[in-house]
Formats: sequence, C-alpha cells, structure tokens
Amino acid sequence: ALFLPAFFLGVTVRGHDKAGDEGHEKNKQAGPKKAIAVLQELGKSGVKGIITFTQSDGYVEIKGEITGLTPGEHAFHVHEFGDCSSPDGKSAGAHFNPDHKPHGGPEDTERHVGDLGNLKADDSGKAEVNIQDKVIKLGGPHSIIGRSLIVHAKPDNRSQS
Repeated sequence: ALFLPAFFLGVTVRGHDKAGDEGHEKNKQAGPKKAIAVLQELGKSGVKGIITFTQSDGYVEIKGEITGLTPGEHAFHVHEFGDCSSPDGKSAGAHFNPDHKPHGGPEDTERHVGDLGNLKADDSGKAEVNIQDKVIKLGGPHSIIGRSLIVHAKPDNRSQS
C-alpha cells in the first residue's frame, strides 16, 4: 500500500509573484520566487506548520516549523497531486516523479523530485525545517506548485525498491 501512516498531513503548495499580466507567460515557466505551504492536520493529530519555499540560483530553500508530531523521524515528500481530501492520503498520489527515477534520499543522484528525506521531531514534537534542494523548482517541469506536501508518520528508509 502507498500509505500506511497512523497520521499524515498535507497541503497544496501555492506560489505568488507580483509580475502581473504582462509577465504571466514568462513566469509560467520560470515560476514564482516564493511559495508558502500551510500544513493542516488530517484527522485529529494536532499536527500543523508553515513551510516556505524560496527559489534561488540553482536550488530551492525550504524553511519552516512543524509542531504536534510524535518525537523521532518522519518522511517528508512532495506528492504528485494537490488533493489531500482522502483520509488515507491516496488522493495526493505518489511521490512527485516526472523523470521516472527510482526512490531515494535528497542527496542521491537518482531520486524522485519529491523525495525530501526525513524530518526529526524533538521531544516536544517540533521539527525545524532547513533544506536546500537542487532538484525541486517553483517553475518548469520540476515545479512543486499545486502539488501536496506530506509529512508521514514513519521515517523514509530511502529504499531504491
């Protein structure tokens, strides 16, 4: 099964830029410079957070904080669809993988675009997010805009299978 977590949360990632109508076609491919994901619990887990994505030259900076997690590691992925409506998470689809690569960790040369590794929640259930990722983008074919950001109950084992 794709999802077996006790809980997970998701959010559709949306972008914003101030270019206006004249820059719309250019920005469609380039994408916005910043996107914000507001994570909300599914069910009654109490998990919530805000994650900011900032496009820089050659990477996207991912920063934020998630609270209400169980202490320990939790898989952190961008999934292919921006639909988090189903209780089992299947409406979000699989990890975002437009290049049809094998599953891996954020430092692997072969990985899904959406493979962001694991977050570590402290004893109070708080996870600080500070990632620089060279694969995801806010525009073009690797754009995460309009997709789901999922925090899983269990860690990612980064298995290639």
